[in-house]
Amino acid sequence: MRTVPENAPVPSEALDDEPVPTDPAALRALPADRLPALARTLRRRLVQVCAVHGGHLGPNLGAVELTIALHRELDSPREAMIFDTGHQAYVHKMLTGRADLEGLRTAGGVSGYPDRGESEHDVVENSHASGSLAWAHGRDRALRATGRPGVTAAVIGDGALTGGVALEALNDLAGDPASRVLVVLNDNTRSYAPTIGGMSQHLQALSRGEVPPGDDAFTDWGLTYLGPVDGHDLTALAEVLAEARRVAEDPDRGVPVVHALTRKGMGFARAEDDVLDHWHATGPFSLDLEPEADTTPPTAAPTPARTWTSCLGQAVLEAARADERLLAVSAAMIDPVGLTPMQQEMPERVIDVGIAEQAALATAAGLAQGGARPLVALYATFLNRAFDQLLLDIALHGEDVTITLDRAGITGDDGPSHHGMWDLGVAAQIPGLSLWAPRDGMRLAEAVPAALATPGPSIVRFPKGACPPDLPALARIPAGDVLAGDAPAEGDAQGPDVVLVSIGALADQVVEAAQTLSDLGNVLVVDPLAILPVPTALRDLALRSGAVVTIEDGVASRGVGAALAQEILAASSRRRPAPPIRTLGVPQTFIPHAKRGAILQQAGLDAAGIARSVRRLLA
Repeated sequence: MRTVPENAPVPSEALDDEPVPTDPAALRALPADRLPALARTLRRRLVQVCAVHGGHLGPNLGAVELTIALHRELDSPREAMIFDTGHQAYVHKMLTGRADLEGLRTAGGVSGYPDRGESEHDVVENSHASGSLAWAHGRDRALRATGRPGVTAAVIGDGALTGGVALEALNDLAGDPASRVLVVLNDNTRSYAPTIGGMSQHLQALSRGEVPPGDDAFTDWGLTYLGPVDGHDLTALAEVLAEARRVAEDPDRGVPVVHALTRKGMGFARAEDDVLDHWHATGPFSLDLEPEADTTPPTAAPTPARTWTSCLGQAVLEAARADERLLAVSAAMIDPVGLTPMQQEMPERVIDVGIAEQAALATAAGLAQGGARPLVALYATFLNRAFDQLLLDIALHGEDVTITLDRAGITGDDGPSHHGMWDLGVAAQIPGLSLWAPRDGMRLAEAVPAALATPGPSIVRFPKGACPPDLPALARIPAGDVLAGDAPAEGDAQGPDVVLVSIGALADQVVEAAQTLSDLGNVLVVDPLAILPVPTALRDLALRSGAVVTIEDGVASRGVGAALAQEILAASSRRRPAPPIRTLGVPQTFIPHAKRGAILQQAGLDAAGIARSVRRLLA
């Protein structure tokens, strides 16, 4: 992680070679000989802004000239540009009235993805990959149906082209030669990591000139292949995009596919030289390459923070060493989800299927049926893309598949599409699924082998960032770990005055809340460790208690707290009525980007908010 304090200074020598146009019309009026200076200005500002706020620097540095050329050829917003994934749209924002990217990725500031609330030039806010071609084709069909002119551009990376929905859309476009979609393939040979698979190999052969003209796969499908073209050559881009428009507007020619070759991190040496991901995403960083000499005696380097991801990676590696049947599966994100240690030690046992979560889970189902013990590592937000495979490929067949979900719950800066707040609601609908939400790194290390040893589908989910200090249990009872309060004795007919069911990494806030509620009697905090299926002992403890409050960093109305509440109500009767129950979580809405702590506080999931909710329940 490249981090310095968030108020890292921007160099004072930030003089622009060329003022950034205020809108696309002004850009189109700019003489062509001034465009290289504009590209330098845009790159300088990208580096300066990301040095302060962090962000997706590498992809945007690589898309500068391509975005300039697109805005000169198309008449946005009438002719829409749909940026696949959206993290490559910073330059687009700068050219559509947001030149300074003010407050990038901070609450109230510019989003790190297209945002309709910011500009009429932003179309698709969804930051999940591979959907741009279908979006563009749908929009174009609507325009044609109502007799409106203009082309629609879809800008998609070679990594996103490995996604199933992108290939489905290409197939559909090939069958509609009258479509006025303009496909721009921004090929930098990478997603987070180098792109894999047959499509990637074919694109690389095209870029090396090894495929005779007309023998490419796009032409075979009935599309019109244009390229390869240097994606940093403004003159070449202008020419090829003009030709692409002519093709798109000709109903007798197949949809154009412009194959632009770009370099991730272009123009910023530290990004270009980074072999891991070319600064795909970065935290704040220092721009001072030559700091003044420091005569202070050296001190020991601080110990890097233990992150949830690193804890997961170590746990998976140890599990793989213990069981040669374990195979890990990733959807183009081996390093971000913690699989790098296993890949380095046993690369033949780590499978990357590309940006294709559906394929990842279906592959895992086949691996399990064949006798392997698969572990699929994803970001929590991307589990949504493979609900059908989880439900009907894995759970229906009872296959032994373990899924680890990084960035679960509220993630913060990346906004609505990246919050992993839907996973608990998804998991609660899956018959036979087991789920662990560890409260700290030690419990995460224990959860991975426990999940792998559990028959059927299982999930281990954890948030983004640094692990909190380990929170030891005061006692262990059948319902789970006691973190605060007095554990009931076995056989007690009467339970605690209040039971707080802590689910996952909010445990420290739940314990702190309980300490302020001592006037309410015995406030018991219990961590059930594995919350799905709902533990019978936890349900029975709740039925004997005066009140029950569940706390999770997922959608409150559909999550695991709601599943527990349903179990409690189903087991209640007139003779044994259910206690008052409150499920605390995040609201069922799309939450804008902001710091994780601020969002949790606003949702009432900090210690003070939890305590307020308990008191309201008992008022």
